[in-house]
Amino acid sequence: MSVLQSPLAGLAWLGRQGTGVIAVLVFIGIAVPAVGAVLKPYVAEAIFALLCIAFLRVDAASLRGTLRRPGVLLAATGWTMLVMPLFFASVCMALDVEGRFPDLYLAIMLQAIASPMMAAPAFAALMGFDATLILLTLVASTALTPLTATFYAYLFLDGTLSLSPIALGVKLLAILAGSALVAAVIRRFAGGEAVARRKDEIDGLNVLVLVVFVAAVMESVAGTFAAAPLLATAIGLLAFVITFAVLGVTLLAFLWAGRDRAFALAFMASQRNMGLMLAATGGVLPDMAWLYFAMCQFPIYLSPHLLKPLARRFGGKVGG
Repeated sequence: MSVLQSPLAGLAWLGRQGTGVIAVLVFIGIAVPAVGAVLKPYVAEAIFALLCIAFLRVDAASLRGTLRRPGVLLAATGWTMLVMPLFFASVCMALDVEGRFPDLYLAIMLQAIASPMMAAPAFAALMGFDATLILLTLVASTALTPLTATFYAYLFLDGTLSLSPIALGVKLLAILAGSALVAAVIRRFAGGEAVARRKDEIDGLNVLVLVVFVAAVMESVAGTFAAAPLLATAIGLLAFVITFAVLGVTLLAFLWAGRDRAFALAFMASQRNMGLMLAATGGVLPDMAWLYFAMCQFPIYLSPHLLKPLARRFGGKVGG
């Protein structure tokens, strides 16, 4: 085995372990906070790399060929990027979250205006669903993010955010356009066949980059649990409640599109790309926002396993 083949084999092995390894990363981040402290300054770079990897797998020709029901795609994109932020804001206003917990309100609204996670199609496929519609909705939602995030930041976060809503939109546009461009260049020179052939290795690289992000956001969790266990537990429960509330509301809203599509879209809507928001704000957020983002990693990385029984009932061809 050559010097090059050995690291590639290691990446491939890591990639084949799937979401199990990613879930373990959450607990490693808690157990070894020193690693997170070292990696925290590099969160923005890690998010950019993750976006590059996600865009690398997007084949424009394939996407154009899979556009069969644009009505569902448009409805799903509108729901995810326009309706969901209003849903979050309405609940927060009803409970006066902004007045009582302003830092938590900031974190929740940043979650609301974020696009779905780039890993959502992979997670949906893991649960046995056709990820084509999820990928298409993800691409459309991501393209809209600089516009919708800027609008909703003005509407709900003006004066709360550490940077202006326009600056947020510009940063989001730069991050997304830059990562898409880098991915396009790599795909142009490497070729689509090479990208497909190296799927496991790319998955392994994805896991390595996730180490930076997950370790950084989980860095303060152990200390917070020790100093304020009730607060940390309450924030963790809130993260699960919000995730499953979004999933439930979206599931009911899209039953008309078919049970399997409804569940896959509901899962996607509940998995928001908070890392993108961290990168856009430069990580300059209050401690409560960091804690909330950290606790949201639990429902994000554990839900593919926790939701398996429900996924089967809604048509997911999932084993185990």
